[in-house]
Amino acid sequence: MPPRLLSNPPNPWSSTHVEWLEEPPVARLEVYEEEAESVLSTNDSPDVGFRWSVNPYRGCWHACAYCFARPGHQLLGFGAGTDFERRIVVKTNAPEVLSVELARRSWRRETVVFSGVTDCYQPLEASYALTRRCLEICLARRTPVAIITKSTLIRRDVDLLARLASGPGAHVTFSIPFLDEPVARALEPGAPTPSRRFETMRLLADAGVPVGISLAPLIPGFRESDIPALLVRAKENGASSAFTTLLRLPAEVAPVFEERFRAAFPDHWNKVEGALREMRGGGLKDARFGHRMHGRGPRWDALMRLFEIQRRRVGLADTESKIDRPPDAGSAAQLELFP
Repeated sequence: MPPRLLSNPPNPWSSTHVEWLEEPPVARLEVYEEEAESVLSTNDSPDVGFRWSVNPYRGCWHACAYCFARPGHQLLGFGAGTDFERRIVVKTNAPEVLSVELARRSWRRETVVFSGVTDCYQPLEASYALTRRCLEICLARRTPVAIITKSTLIRRDVDLLARLASGPGAHVTFSIPFLDEPVARALEPGAPTPSRRFETMRLLADAGVPVGISLAPLIPGFRESDIPALLVRAKENGASSAFTTLLRLPAEVAPVFEERFRAAFPDHWNKVEGALREMRGGGLKDARFGHRMHGRGPRWDALMRLFEIQRRRVGLADTESKIDRPPDAGSAAQLELFP
């Protein structure tokens, strides 16, 4: 399903901006191919629990209204709204570049996360197969991997992921923040339904691939009652771990999210905005390292108590540990996933 139409917020990196006098035209998919000089990115933020990541694609068809990666599209000369969802950049040489990078004598076989920014299994992956080829290289180079996705396309690679899981290591986290399918369709219009994501989780678990659930982002004041049922469904479908983060609305993400949320749930916006500002010290975001993924104050503490009590009740592991520790020499990496 195409995203709700949205004229892109003004791009601060551009000297021109177009305002449509009527409804903007229907956004069609545009694919831009590029050759990357490097694909192995390093992370030094304490807000995320990994050091290395690979992003074969820029932009994402899933069109999640809350996606924190939207502003990065502006550095390409595109917009953070509909452009992010329909003007997608493909790093066509990603597997070849990754092969060179993992062959270096300095590489310590640390865990590589796919993708950390945009979904590595979005629909274009069915044609380009860049993620699969990168995973094959990780297997050949004995490098453990962690994947976070909303896509059911990952079913295609269950055989490869099973080999990785029994070898250097693999873990797949499914992002499922909403239980109700109409809610998910309104805020994640290009992603598979929650029920299909749970089915795919079960398929991977049955194949021996460790799986978990990400209840991210939590939107305060909206569907918080879904938390227990989401954790139960995850456990029933083979998940062994869970984590969550608070909604963050940096820069041009805020107008995109507000417009789409108001259109779908007009009676809830004031409650959500008030709750988020209460947890973010009066703002819609907290850009400080170490504070971006969680809130503060009594309301946030109560929400986290709910999550932790339910997580323990159903028997899911806490995944706050980092995954950036290198393995011991001569042994497989011990894989933990995401804060």
